[in-house]
Amino acid sequence: MNERTGAGGRTMGTGQGEAGTRGAGPVPFAGSSTPVEATDVRKHFLQADGSELHVLEGVDLRVHPGEAVAIIGASGAGKSTLLHLLGALDRPTSGRIRVGGRSLSELDDPGLADLRNRRVGFVFQFHHLLREFTALENVMMPCLVGGMAEDAARSRALELLEAVGLGERLEHRPRELSGGEQQRVAVARALANRPVVLLADEPSGNLDGQTSERLHNLLFGLREERSLSMVLVTHNRELADRTDRVLVLKNGRLEPVDGA
Repeated sequence: MNERTGAGGRTMGTGQGEAGTRGAGPVPFAGSSTPVEATDVRKHFLQADGSELHVLEGVDLRVHPGEAVAIIGASGAGKSTLLHLLGALDRPTSGRIRVGGRSLSELDDPGLADLRNRRVGFVFQFHHLLREFTALENVMMPCLVGGMAEDAARSRALELLEAVGLGERLEHRPRELSGGEQQRVAVARALANRPVVLLADEPSGNLDGQTSERLHNLLFGLREERSLSMVLVTHNRELADRTDRVLVLKNGRLEPVDGA
């Protein structure tokens, strides 16, 4: 697949993407806000014995419009913790995070919930579909929560399910869908409110090799068509290698991949 202008060529550099460029590198679209920006983000957890566990120790990351960034690292390094912070699912101990130009520290809990619904799309290793609802209803849900009229939400969900190749499976419930189909519904749901960034945590971790490849093709096809910014946490190096930049989370910080 040819890379879209402004997102082609992998940049193997720091989280800020200013060094180690191969090819032209990502170029922000004129007039667009930076989808995600993290500055000196730290996250500490209080343990049962009263000591602090320092998971993130000064993470810096800037994702350009239309750019795909992969974050790799050992299990327990804090990759999912970082993704949760970027997506406003948790608050950092210190540091600054901006999503679509909005500073998360300035928002109260209802404001964060609204931002998650309208600005961020999530795809997790487990699809988290609502079992009692159809594929169409699952994709409609974020739109309805965001206040969209039911007819408009239905139209939007139908458009997205057709885009991910599930136009014939609208009325099927999760138990009636394969693992790959369920994850495609999850991708459609993540895009329901036209987010500024898609955050994916091991999106193909529960899929076999062939189904994983189909999901990866879908993600990057949607990225191409919709100028979608993505941050992918993954252990799958084939998926990581398709992104513009690969960063490793090590010792609480994002670093360029060794030897890249």
